[in-house]
Amino acid sequence: MSVEEGTANHGRLLGAVRGPQDVKRMTAEQLDILAAEIRDFLIAKVSRTGGHVGPNLGVVELTLAMHRVFDSPRDRLLFDTGHQAYVHKILTGRQEGFDKLRQRGGLSGYPSQAESEHDLIENSHASTALSYADGLAKAYALRGEKRSVVAVVGDGALTGGMCWEALNNIATAGNPLVIVVNDNGRSYSPTIGGLADHLSSLRLNPGYEKVLDTVKDALGNTPFVGKPMYEVLHAVKKGIKDAVAPQAMFEDLGIKYVGPVDGHDVPAVEAALRAAKNFGGPVIVHAVTRKGYGYRPAEDDEADCLHGPGAFDAETGKLLAVPSVKWTNVFADELVAIADERPDVVGITAAMAEPTGIATLARKYPKRVYDVGIAEQHAATSAAGLAMGGLHPVVAVYATFLNRAFDQVLLDVAMHKLPVTFVLDRAGITGPDGPSHYGIWDMSVFGVVPGLRIAAPRDSATLREELREAIAVDDGPTILRFPTGTVAADLPAVRRVGPVDVLAESARTDVLLVAVGSFAGLGMEVAARVAEQGYGVTVVDPRWVRPVPAELVELAAGHRLVVTVEDGVRIGGVGSALAQAMRDADVRVPVRDLGVPADWHPHGTRAQILSDLGLTAQDVARDVTGWISGLDAAPVDPATDGAAAQN
Repeated sequence: MSVEEGTANHGRLLGAVRGPQDVKRMTAEQLDILAAEIRDFLIAKVSRTGGHVGPNLGVVELTLAMHRVFDSPRDRLLFDTGHQAYVHKILTGRQEGFDKLRQRGGLSGYPSQAESEHDLIENSHASTALSYADGLAKAYALRGEKRSVVAVVGDGALTGGMCWEALNNIATAGNPLVIVVNDNGRSYSPTIGGLADHLSSLRLNPGYEKVLDTVKDALGNTPFVGKPMYEVLHAVKKGIKDAVAPQAMFEDLGIKYVGPVDGHDVPAVEAALRAAKNFGGPVIVHAVTRKGYGYRPAEDDEADCLHGPGAFDAETGKLLAVPSVKWTNVFADELVAIADERPDVVGITAAMAEPTGIATLARKYPKRVYDVGIAEQHAATSAAGLAMGGLHPVVAVYATFLNRAFDQVLLDVAMHKLPVTFVLDRAGITGPDGPSHYGIWDMSVFGVVPGLRIAAPRDSATLREELREAIAVDDGPTILRFPTGTVAADLPAVRRVGPVDVLAESARTDVLLVAVGSFAGLGMEVAARVAEQGYGVTVVDPRWVRPVPAELVELAAGHRLVVTVEDGVRIGGVGSALAQAMRDADVRVPVRDLGVPADWHPHGTRAQILSDLGLTAQDVARDVTGWISGLDAAPVDPATDGAAAQN
C-alpha cells in the first residue's frame, strides 16, 4: 500500500482531531492507530513541500503523551529546537495548513505565534527553550498562577551552552518545570523493570523528599557522626540509582530525573510526565526516541535520518529535484583542495557538518575537523585557540547562526588579530525557513568589527578565489558569505581595479551600480534595462565589501550617481559603509542604497520575498532610471546632497 493510499484509508481518527481535547478521550488502541495515521500524514505532506520530516517522525508518541497530560495553551509547551513541532501543530488544529507547509500563505516550519495560541516562542535557534522556561516558571510562581511549563529539548540542543546555564538556574530556583529530553542521538537503552519503576516513583514522591530533608537536618545537627553518616546514606542511595539509571548526572545538578523511558510508548511517556507534573519542582523526563521512526527511508539515512530534505518521493525517500551544483558543494571541494596544499588548515562546524560542506573535508581528513555541537560561541573561541596554536581554522556555519557568537568574533578572535576564516552558508534571504533563518544581518553586524574582512562571491569561480584569499590572510579574521541553492553561472569580469571587478561599462558614466555578491547577475540585467532609457551604467562587484575598497570610492567619484544593491539589511550595510567612505574622501556623488529592510519578513520562496522587497531587476531598473532622470530634471547641489543622500 502506498503512503497516499494509507493516508486516505486510515485517516479516520486523525480527521477527527481538532484540538488536544480530542486526543485526551482516546483509548490506548486508538492512540496507536492515530500515531500511524500521523506518520502517514507527515510523509505525504512533507514529501511535497520539503521540511523537517525525520525529527517529527521521532516525536509522534511523545507529543501525543504531552497533549494528554498537559492542558495547552494554559500549560505552555516549548519546543527546542522548533523544527520538531509539526506533530504539535497537527494536534492543535492546523492540519489543513500542511498543504502549503513553508510556502507563502501556509504554515511556518517552526512554532509561530501568528498561527496559534498554542505556540509561544518561535525558537528555531537551538538551546534557548530552557531559558524561556526558567523565566516563565519564575513569572508564574511570582504571580501565583498554577500553570505547567514544559520544555522539549532534543536534536542536539543539549550540546549548546545556554542549556546548561539554564539548568543551573532552574535547579536553584526550584520552580515546577518539566524538561523532556528527547534523546534521539544516543544509544541509551530504556531502563525497565520493577525496581527501576519503584525508584522513579520514589524520587518523584514529595513525601520522600520531606523525609530526606528531615534526616539531613537531624543528622546534620549531630556532632561528628551526623554529617558523615548522612553522606554515606546519600552515597548508597546514589549508588543504587546509578546502577539502574546512569544518566543521574542531571540529579547532580539538583534536578530530579526520571527515565530513560521509551519515547515511542505513549503509556510509558504519559506515566512519566504525570509523575513529573505532580512533583512540584523541576524534573527531567528522559525519553529515548528514534529519529525518522516508522519510515524506513528515514531510518536508513545514515547522514541525518532525512532531517530536512526538499520535496522527495514518499515511497523511496529520494529527492525529486534534479541534482545541481550548489554553492555549498563548490566551497566543500575547494576547501579540500586547499587542505591538500596546507596542512595547517582545519575545519570547525556547529552540528552542521553535512549542510555546510565540512563533512567533505572530514571524510578525507577526519583528524582535522571538529564538530563542536550546537555551540557557535565555543566554536569561535576554540577556533581562536587553534589559530593561536599555529593553525588556520575554517569555521563553517549558517549565516544566521554566527550572530550568536558576535562577542567571541569581536573580542576573542578579532582583538587578537587571529587568522580565522568564517564561512557563512545560507547568507541573505533563504526563503522557506522564515525570518529567524534569514542570513541578512552579517554584513551589518560584523561590519563594525575592527580588522575583519568580508567577502561576497558572485559565482563558483569567485567563491574559490575568495576562499583562497581569505585563508591566505594571516593578520586577522575573514568572513566569506554565499547564499543557498544552485550556484550562479560564472560571470567573468571585464577588468579588475584593485580588488574590485568591473562587470560592465559604457561610454557614458551616469550610474555606478555596486552589485554585492549573488546580486551581480541582477546588476547586469538592471544595466541593460537602464541602457534602453539612454543612460550608461557601470556594474561592479566589490568582491571584498568590508572594509570598503579605496578603488571603489575612486570609481564612485567618476559617476553622477552611485547605487548599491545587497542581500542584507540596509542599516549599516554595504551601501551605508560606502556612503561613509565617500564622505570621508569628500566624494560628493549622491548614493542610493537598496537592500533588505530591518524587519521580520515572512517565509516564502526567495524570489517571492525579493519581489516583495523591490529587489528584482525590473524594480531596481525603474528606481535607478527615476533617480538618474531626476538628476537631469533638477540637478542636485553637491554641497547639500553629496554622499550622505541615501534612500
